[in-house]
Amino acid sequence: MDAQVEAPYRSDTGETTIFAMLAALSFAHVLNDTVQSLLPAIYPIIKASFALDFGQIGLITLAFQLTASLLQPFVGLYTDRHPKPYSLAAGMGVTLCGLLLLSVADHFMLLMAAASLIGVGSSVFPPEASRVARMASGGQHGLAQSMFQVGGSLGAATGPLLAAFIVVPHGQKSIAFLALVPLLAMGLLLTIGHWYARQLAAKRPRPHGKLHLEGLGRRQVVVAILILLALVFSKFFYLASLSSYYTFYLIQRFGVSVPHAQVFLFLFLGASALGTFLGGPLGDRIGRRYVIFGSILGVLPFTLALPYANLFFTAVLTVTIGLILSSAFAAILVYAQELLPGRVGTVSGLFFGFAFGMGGLGAALLGMLADKTSIAFVYHLTAFLQAIGLLAYFLPKRLPQ
Repeated sequence: MDAQVEAPYRSDTGETTIFAMLAALSFAHVLNDTVQSLLPAIYPIIKASFALDFGQIGLITLAFQLTASLLQPFVGLYTDRHPKPYSLAAGMGVTLCGLLLLSVADHFMLLMAAASLIGVGSSVFPPEASRVARMASGGQHGLAQSMFQVGGSLGAATGPLLAAFIVVPHGQKSIAFLALVPLLAMGLLLTIGHWYARQLAAKRPRPHGKLHLEGLGRRQVVVAILILLALVFSKFFYLASLSSYYTFYLIQRFGVSVPHAQVFLFLFLGASALGTFLGGPLGDRIGRRYVIFGSILGVLPFTLALPYANLFFTAVLTVTIGLILSSAFAAILVYAQELLPGRVGTVSGLFFGFAFGMGGLGAALLGMLADKTSIAFVYHLTAFLQAIGLLAYFLPKRLPQ
């Protein structure tokens, strides 16, 4: 029989989905990830200005993503027990400091420090914002996560455009003008924090005696979580090759300009945003396991074809890859939250943090590999990662949708 999951929070309007709050969270995610995506978007500029190699570029990404990933599970674990409504705005303040340091950094180590500060600020946002999204979901957990996550994808797509039209023409110091983005986010997150605090005051979350679903043994839950983490690894390790090195690949292989390459990156990230938005509601409707299986394994033919494509079909294939592959994460996250009810922050911190970590590790290792071989070889090698999607077959087949 199907296991039953009790949501750890219920909004003050019962089971009504609070779309205004979900929209606010999504826009806050746009602003948060716009700042984050500026870092890889300006890699061609800082690589030339500081005479960096691909290995050093990978280390900058690693500094950002590891600070975010290592802290997120601890933030989630702590806030499951002690929710902090205003930590979202405080974290964005740290991100603001990192962005300002990035605008004036004149040494590789300062670039690393700026990336680390942005990572620390980012570590607070996903676990706490995911909790607020679930509180406002009205039971439509996949939809809520997709609305929240699509904001991140849109922000990731916006960063390269700001880099192309502001930072490329005006240089590194122009990054300081973009401080308006985290300042706006801090104001919005204070408003969200007020709503969050009212929900906590109205109804405190009840502690859960069970750490996992009744009807599933602890071993089954652990195996399922490990499978989900393996799928996150395959997704984000591969995406690191595109988000960090796609512009270099286009420039080296096809001779396009930096702004032209960043427009191609925007198309890929925009398709990823659309896939993110579709994945959660589709999981609510047809089942999250099917979305996870189809998204990870279904993209394999396109990743295998990518290294052999001309410029036009490279754009077509990367848009297709972004659309399909990005539909998985909302389904994966909600599936994991249902496996571990009452641990929304811990699960969100673990999975967002692991995703960031795999992205950072992938960027560093793939950058070193590109230095020793070529970026084209990197795409030949990473194309096979999505075969890991076969593991989704072994996920428990019957969870509540």
